[in-house]
Amino acid sequence: MRQKNRGLGLFTFFIYLFLLGPLVIIAFASFEPGSAMKFPPQGFSLKWYQNIFEVSMFKTSFITSILVSLIGNLLALLLGLPAAYALSRFQFRGKEALNAIFISPVLIPGIVLGFTMLKYVIITYNIPVYSALLIGHAVIMLPFIIRVIASSLSNFDFAVEEASLSLGAGRLKTFFTVVLPNIKSGIIAAVLIAFLESFNNVDISVFMTGPGISTFPIQMLLYVENNFDPTIAAISVLLMLFTAVLMFIIERLMGLSYFTKR
Repeated sequence: MRQKNRGLGLFTFFIYLFLLGPLVIIAFASFEPGSAMKFPPQGFSLKWYQNIFEVSMFKTSFITSILVSLIGNLLALLLGLPAAYALSRFQFRGKEALNAIFISPVLIPGIVLGFTMLKYVIITYNIPVYSALLIGHAVIMLPFIIRVIASSLSNFDFAVEEASLSLGAGRLKTFFTVVLPNIKSGIIAAVLIAFLESFNNVDISVFMTGPGISTFPIQMLLYVENNFDPTIAAISVLLMLFTAVLMFIIERLMGLSYFTKR
């Protein structure tokens, strides 16, 4: 039994090593004082972290990614919140087909979706690049908004809504004063997950960007093509920390949403 447990522990160790090893290498390489990325580093320096804030194209593309993620998130939330409510609350003909349509951006390969949106949104309908980029990111965020909010609504007792309606409150007032407060943690979690998906997206953004408009991940790819210093490793470390913090917040919110409904 002990040998079996040791074998399982060793197997688990190698799995974690396989998954986390490259991240550890990148983290250490980001402190390399030289002009080329090395592992193990030949010293310790924070100059490449400082270099991130000195490269103007990183500043511009970072602001663009933040704005696109926030505005696209708002668009996806305005559509996804009532859609998730309708899919969770009512039974109607075509519900499964409608649900499949809303989830399809996750199922379709990103390159296929990106090329399709380039052909029809930008080329056929001649929509400006920035507006097309917002539409593209709203589309890829919509499934995450719907699924997470629908999951939160699955724990909601709609008898409370019926009680509010029977006491004279209108359906719209009931939705904003009864339903929304009970699923607010799920909404926040959905917004954060969608934000991460949008901010880190490459396959859609590479088709939807144009002259003077570039997202942060695309700019990172362009930088790697012409530079070999550890700046990208330093950016990767900061993005990993940023993602870890957001995922911790999401996990706490989803846990809070689950237990408050019990």
